[in-house]
Amino acid sequence: MGSRIPEVLEALVALGRSEAGDGGELAGVSIADGPEVTDSAAQDWLIVGFDGDPTGDFEAAQSVGGWSDLSSGREEAFQVTVAAVANRGDTDIVAARRRAYEIAARVEAWLRADPGIGLRSLEAAVEATRLVQDQTEDGAQARLLLTVAGRAFT
Repeated sequence: MGSRIPEVLEALVALGRSEAGDGGELAGVSIADGPEVTDSAAQDWLIVGFDGDPTGDFEAAQSVGGWSDLSSGREEAFQVTVAAVANRGDTDIVAARRRAYEIAARVEAWLRADPGIGLRSLEAAVEATRLVQDQTEDGAQARLLLTVAGRAFT
């Protein structure tokens, strides 16, 4: 089956890793491609293709498609889950929430600057967000879930 979702996931991860690695605004943020097994003690995460809930359903993306015409291909509407996660060692939920929104703002900035995220015949934007907040024995956590939605031609 032809789908552009793998390309979208890879492009978003690459953008995050590039910005985190060059000392940009995501410096110190761990960038993950889906649920990764890691021993990282990082407090802040940008997770592409996973909502950051280890008890959840692990859904990364979804799409629907139809023919753009009978001879040239298919149009695909997609939604990709991205999580901006901020953990604190204290109970300051305000700081955790602000940090989650700062991390998520970078994803929105990439999509505003280039809705095609470097891919041809594709456009995407942040369509929806959901905020999940928690206080655990390890401190406050804020998870801002982004739905990156768009359409592409295959």
